Amino acid sequence: SRKIIRSWCMYDWANSPFAAVVMAAVLPSFYSTVAAGDLSKTTASSYWAYTNTAAVLIIALTAPVLGAISDHGGIKKRFLGWFMGAGIVATAMLVMVSTGNWLLASILYIVARTGFGGANIFYDSLLPHIVNNDRIDYVSALGYAYGYLGGGVLLAISLFMIMQPALLGIPSAEWGARVSFLAVAAWWGFFSTPLFINVPEPHAEDIVKAGNPLVVAGFRRLRSTFGDIRRHNHLFRFLLAFWLYNDGIGTVIIMAVIFGAEIGIGPAHLIGAILLVQFAGAPFSIFFGKLSGMVGTKNSIIITLIVYTIISIFGYFMQSPLHFWILAFMVATVQGGAQALSRSMFGAMVPIGKSSEFFGFYSVSSKFAGIIGPAVFGVVGQLAGSSRFGILSLIFFFIAGTAVLLTVRKE
Repeated sequence: SRKIIRSWCMYDWANSPFAAVVMAAVLPSFYSTVAAGDLSKTTASSYWAYTNTAAVLIIALTAPVLGAISDHGGIKKRFLGWFMGAGIVATAMLVMVSTGNWLLASILYIVARTGFGGANIFYDSLLPHIVNNDRIDYVSALGYAYGYLGGGVLLAISLFMIMQPALLGIPSAEWGARVSFLAVAAWWGFFSTPLFINVPEPHAEDIVKAGNPLVVAGFRRLRSTFGDIRRHNHLFRFLLAFWLYNDGIGTVIIMAVIFGAEIGIGPAHLIGAILLVQFAGAPFSIFFGKLSGMVGTKNSIIITLIVYTIISIFGYFMQSPLHFWILAFMVATVQGGAQALSRSMFGAMVPIGKSSEFFGFYSVSSKFAGIIGPAVFGVVGQLAGSSRFGILSLIFFFIAGTAVLLTVRKE
């Protein structure tokens, strides 16, 4: 029903400020200038990259087992709630971070990002249960559009708190950033309630034998899933392609602002450009949802990857705030489309009764994607003494991902 679909999409509206404010815009800039303010700029960028790598590694290692367990127990929403709760608490605690506390900032971010990523596995896995395959592209894209708008609204409020703290009775710009982390936590908790009230829990798979604890059943199921995925040759290839190209996309998202700070672009331009991505991203997500009906899901994804390759080349030459704004707009045109269509293409290819566990693997692909890209970016940046070469290294991920994707048949 429309109410169920709207309530599902509202979770994207609820949690996207975490991606916009904490992952992409405010915290990276705050990390570079305040938390790691006593380190060199390139070192701060590399530490931020490694922090993201650690967070993602934790999710990647636990996700498939969690997905298998939740398919068994019919407890998708309960797991979603637990991970969301951990994410909200750690995000709120970021308000305690001040000058030189980069280690505390890194630890809290790792916990928050784990909560965010873990909850998303169970959120994504509800999608095939609430909508038929013929509308899955559209509903997936609609969720991303809700997310861009929700993230954009709270990012705009955060930017106002940082630029005009005195008008709101906030002592300083640094406190404006710190209060914005509290605002993200409150928003995430409040707007996720429709999902818990209105979206039904899918029926459990009755495979938990008497006396078999859930974790054992989860590992068994995981082993059979891996066998299943390998038997679905094209699904396995799609995961490999997604793993490669999403690595590049994820690295662009989390490293853009800290790279901009490193080359001397001010926080107002950095956060403002990310705000542009949020609002321009919504209509382009819907556009790609419609485009896939005309040229096919796979071809639409390939179009986004060509644009990302161009972005990486331009990023190497970036000098001024204007360049950063232009690149941000280019990202806005393709980011939501690439992610929404990847999610729906995978959703259309998975066996319906195994959605959580297959989405656990999907999530792992997307999470492993977040391990290698930032690590490569950090290492290349440290060795070369500038993150420009880190940006350039991302071209490999887009080209290799496209090459594998070309061999996948959705049918």
